[in-house]
Amino acid sequence: MSCLLSLGACSNSPWAQSLERSIAADPRLQSSPAASPAEGTQAQLPDDFPSEIPRYPQAQLIEANPGSGLNSATQTQWATTNSPDQVQQFYQTELSRNGWQLTQPATPGQPLTAVRDELQATITIPPSIDPSRTVFSIAYQLSDTAQAAPDAINSPGAVPQPGDPNFVGPVPSGDAIVQSPSPLPASGNTAFTDLDQAPPALRSFVVDLEQLNALPLQGTNVATAGANEFKPNQAITRREYARWLVTANNLLYANQPARQLRLAAPSEQPTFQDIKPTDPDFGAIQALANAGLIPSPLSGSSTTVTFRPDAPLTREDLLLWKVPIDTRQTLPNASIDAVQQTWGFQDTARIAPPALKAVLADYQNGDQSNIRRAFGYTTLFQPKRSVSRAEAAAVLWHFGTPTDGVTAKDAIQSGTKPAPTGP
Repeated sequence: MSCLLSLGACSNSPWAQSLERSIAADPRLQSSPAASPAEGTQAQLPDDFPSEIPRYPQAQLIEANPGSGLNSATQTQWATTNSPDQVQQFYQTELSRNGWQLTQPATPGQPLTAVRDELQATITIPPSIDPSRTVFSIAYQLSDTAQAAPDAINSPGAVPQPGDPNFVGPVPSGDAIVQSPSPLPASGNTAFTDLDQAPPALRSFVVDLEQLNALPLQGTNVATAGANEFKPNQAITRREYARWLVTANNLLYANQPARQLRLAAPSEQPTFQDIKPTDPDFGAIQALANAGLIPSPLSGSSTTVTFRPDAPLTREDLLLWKVPIDTRQTLPNASIDAVQQTWGFQDTARIAPPALKAVLADYQNGDQSNIRRAFGYTTLFQPKRSVSRAEAAAVLWHFGTPTDGVTAKDAIQSGTKPAPTGP
């Protein structure tokens, strides 16, 4: 498939003017209120909407117009309360990690071109006139080659199939018929299939975050058609945790922009030598560095020039990156004795000095502490031990303090959970 995604940024372009006209109120409806759609009515997603095209978690489908001819694209229009930059960053990242080949870097106002098999799609994000609402479109169609494929079976030289008058039997038995795999469900609409392998105490955290689309996976992570594996006991990498940390924070605080982490633009100067702007996780990793949440030259750690994205995340880094987001303030000074007296860890002396501050601050969260939620009761912290994906999810299920915090379940109940847009 081949896919072309153009991110329009000029409000004076013919497309932008056309979009403005298309979403403007119809004057005829002003005199006929009964003809207006019911409040809260949502458009129906076309049955053939490709599952390969990522859907923005916070977007609601507001219009769908099927193509009228062989070479006509189906047009869908979406709205979200997030900014155009957030929508653009989402599509750049998701396309990269889901098998689309980006043929050029995405920069604000410039086309983003991607290629995957025989599907052609165009995503256009005009500048937002209303600061509280972004409207964008997704147009898609099969390539000419794919559209011609259905006729190939009737062409001279095509092999007759069962049901064809020219087919000469025998018809294979039911067990021998090879069925084409069903299309995978659209991203975010399927549950992980291997959560029975997760520790029982951690499963609910993964389920809640999965419902929010707060655990974006690298690549397809699909073992078989329709099966979506989370691999709960596998060690999480530093890049995955950075991606989940930013995604979960921004989703749980979807209605509080001041508490969200701003994704870095591809045009920014990279902080780490091994994370380039073309990396699919550049936006999240650079955002954490920009906010001073991870050690980097920006935070005064001049020797930390690489991020090591594919190295396993350690327990002490899990805390060091997350706790400052919980407390929203400078971490307290900490000593080995102070941590020993509070937590009572036998291996406190093995915790790196910067992480000691986070471990001590986490104790103040009581039963909502990240350590208790992810690891339960323990007298060993094991700071250099790798973190499992289920343990990372447990940490990201709650942000904040006991008196000023939010959970993934809170976000679902408050409506942060994306509304279903599929059939």
